[in-house]
Amino acid sequence: MTELRRSEPHQKNLGEIAAFLGISVDEKSSSTLITGMTSNSSNVKEGDIFLAFPGAKTHGSAFLTSAVERGARAVLTDNAGRDLSSRHDSAIPVLVVPNPRSQAGYLASWFHNSPSSDLYLAGITGTNGKTTTTYLLNQIWQLAHFNSGLIGTVGISVGNDHYAAQHTTPEADSLQNILSVMQERHMRAVAMEVSSHALALHRVDGTHFKAVGFTNLTQDHLDFHKTMENYYQVKRELFTAEFAEHAFINIDDAYGKRLNEEVSIPASLLSRTNKKAHWHYESITPQARGFEVSIRGEGGVLIEGVTHLNGEHKLDNLLLAVAMAVHSGVDPLVIGNGLLRLTGAPGRLESIECGQDFIALVDYAHTPDAVEKVLSSLRNPTIKRVIGVLGCGGDRDASKRPLMGRALYEGCDIAIFTSDNPRSEDPEAILKEMTSSISLDAKTKVLTDRRAAIAHAVSLAQPGDVVIVLGKGHEKGQEIKGQKLPFSDQEELRRAIEVKS
Repeated sequence: MTELRRSEPHQKNLGEIAAFLGISVDEKSSSTLITGMTSNSSNVKEGDIFLAFPGAKTHGSAFLTSAVERGARAVLTDNAGRDLSSRHDSAIPVLVVPNPRSQAGYLASWFHNSPSSDLYLAGITGTNGKTTTTYLLNQIWQLAHFNSGLIGTVGISVGNDHYAAQHTTPEADSLQNILSVMQERHMRAVAMEVSSHALALHRVDGTHFKAVGFTNLTQDHLDFHKTMENYYQVKRELFTAEFAEHAFINIDDAYGKRLNEEVSIPASLLSRTNKKAHWHYESITPQARGFEVSIRGEGGVLIEGVTHLNGEHKLDNLLLAVAMAVHSGVDPLVIGNGLLRLTGAPGRLESIECGQDFIALVDYAHTPDAVEKVLSSLRNPTIKRVIGVLGCGGDRDASKRPLMGRALYEGCDIAIFTSDNPRSEDPEAILKEMTSSISLDAKTKVLTDRRAAIAHAVSLAQPGDVVIVLGKGHEKGQEIKGQKLPFSDQEELRRAIEVKS
């Protein structure tokens, strides 16, 4: 992915950069002009300082030759990186700090003159709902004619321009580049997903949020965090004065209640049902499609209207987006009048319409809690049967696999187990773990091939049924043995429906 860069780059000399880091540089190198920075050697431009971090498999300094060929004028690394760089035939200055990753965010923010301080930057964190909430918030800003941006799992939007994303939250240097571009293009507000990995790996260090929101915390990423307590503590870091001015917390979630007791900045509380919360629903009336809602907010704000969002759990995302939008200066009347126009994010209970006589949906649910909530949201008198397709990703938290398998089995009338992104793992082994806590019976089917599983689900569908394909959502590929092959749940659903009809 090509990095977003300002059209008129900021400039600092190497002596200033060294002084910011609290280290020295020789007099000859001190005047070297630096016009950008990146930790990705493929994105180096003439005048950059290359940030060579230690990686899980390879040290960034291994790519120094490529960085120099592309125009790097200096490198910032650690002792191991300095030793590696000495093997390269390169005369560029090498700046050494003990942990360059932990300083990159602050350095990049300073280099770009703290771009987040000029934006209404809203950070959303939690296990589920980050993407939908940021999309809804950005859509509200667009309704209010705010010049706004978006940073998250599905991609990056700067006004009407859209770019691909490699991570839910970009690396620290990339994030500050993006925020600097948004500042240059006069964005007023930006909605941003903040992942637990980003917090643990210092990607948002040096970033200032006007407001941060907490959706929920359920089992995920334990391959990385090891325990739920570690996972919670990492999320909690965002709700401090180091990062944010104001917090919005969903207290319907058990960890949200705990966070409210421990938060160190001013907080607004949100609840679907608790009328004592600062933001809550006065009423929720299910419609043939969506809900008629009445939202009560701080200062007596009342917002009423109809939303076509699917699933009651989406109402939590809507409430958070509405509360943060009002906090950012959006007129509540604009929100009420625009509720019908809010669509949420791609691959989040996304409806596939091909003239079929059953409902077809794609959703990104990839945690036990998310699978359970999505499937329970489909249960209503108008639905006959729920036919679900689900897999679990390889090289990720394996402890959630049997929990996800049971959630699918208990939430569906017909449960079809299949592959997600097996990555380096054996898909058959993943499926055995998924189904280890249930007894396979007539309502279940195991099909390793995801395309075949989707086609089988559609072949079983009858009028009034729901076919829902879970786990990959907006993703356009399937990663198998180091290869990312083109694959879209939406396209496969459409193809299967056309074959059936």
